[in-house]
Amino acid sequence: MFAASLSPRAHRRAALALLGTVLATPLIAQTRPDAPRKSAIKAARLLDPASGRFTENVVVLVTGDSITQVGSNLAIPAGTTVIDLGRVTLMPGLIDVHTHLTSSRSSYYEGLFRRSVLDAAVRAPANAKATVEAGFTTVRDVGAGEYLDVSLRNAINAGDLVGPRMFVATMALSATGGHGDLSGFSPYLHFDGMGGPVDGIEPIRKRVRTNIKFGADVIKVAAGAGVLSEEESVGGPQYTQAELDALVDEAKMWGRKVAAHAHGAEAIKRAIRAGVASVEHAGLIDEEGVALAKQHGTFLVPDVYTDVWIIDQGPGMGLPEKIIDKERQLRKYQEVNWGRARAAGVKFAFGTDAGVFPHGENGRQFRYLVEVGFPPLMTIQMATINAAELLGLSGKVGVIAPGAFADMVAVDGDPLANVKLLEKPSFVMKGGKVVVGKGM
Repeated sequence: MFAASLSPRAHRRAALALLGTVLATPLIAQTRPDAPRKSAIKAARLLDPASGRFTENVVVLVTGDSITQVGSNLAIPAGTTVIDLGRVTLMPGLIDVHTHLTSSRSSYYEGLFRRSVLDAAVRAPANAKATVEAGFTTVRDVGAGEYLDVSLRNAINAGDLVGPRMFVATMALSATGGHGDLSGFSPYLHFDGMGGPVDGIEPIRKRVRTNIKFGADVIKVAAGAGVLSEEESVGGPQYTQAELDALVDEAKMWGRKVAAHAHGAEAIKRAIRAGVASVEHAGLIDEEGVALAKQHGTFLVPDVYTDVWIIDQGPGMGLPEKIIDKERQLRKYQEVNWGRARAAGVKFAFGTDAGVFPHGENGRQFRYLVEVGFPPLMTIQMATINAAELLGLSGKVGVIAPGAFADMVAVDGDPLANVKLLEKPSFVMKGGKVVVGKGM
């Protein structure tokens, strides 16, 4: 009755609507996301960084980007892609909490005067790729110009570039004349760019807000002097206690942690009292600083390979003798001071300052940490469970366990007996995707 009452034009419209529905049905089905890929990673043994114990004949089941099950000789479900790594040791993907992926090694004056932000942007993707291929599947990137680290992070997250999972600080806060400010040159030299030095409580608060507005996951502050800058002292404090207190308070209000660059004892203590999550470098920490770090649960992030690199390679890079000498002075005290902190139970995380040396060489730091007194297992804990805790990602990275991201590396031997094996993993997986080795 109803159909018979339709006009010819109405019939045509109804028919076209029905045809559109029929044609759209397979298109809808085609645009539905594919079922998550399922993989089974088999290895002779698995190292648990927390306990230092090995599990033999391990199978790790992965769905999508996450681990679903781990155990010895697990049954592998039908339809699962099997990646048999053979006689290797499987470990969690490594974490470096102090990188600069948008910086690249160069001679001193070339880096200062001949490279622009465009040069940094061009080189950054290769730096990110080299880092993840070296087994570092997660990094905290603590300082970059012009928000390049935000763009790099976003491109990696979108799948447009290959690189580690990044947590970025954008532009570090530095006092006028401090470690992040260009010093030692004519006052008539001028450099264009975002950021720049910031002084005083209210400007500091505003800079923290600005960094967060444009994508910062963490806040970085140069609380004290540095090596690769031309201040008079490598250890001097460069922000007042009130300024650091305001900075950390502002960051906490926005749900961000603070990483503080500080070599010197007073700068370290001011940063810890302010409530920073980590102190980077910390080579001149004194007994009071150790006690404060223990009391506050502050992480120390010692970098050793950078120091070796600067002393060995600095003359060839054209570094001023003043800078190289500052590094030599630091090396005299680091082993004793870090050893005192280690004995007191202070927490340490693995950070390299990659960018001073070539990206992808991050794993070389393990051997130098061992040389200055860190036990091999502790260095691995620093680059896995400790680093994950510092990032607020315990259970998600730094472990091979159900619910964690499927981030894994494999080495051909026992890394507890030879940490140099960690310099070149034979297999790397990040988020369920193979980056290096079988299964690519």
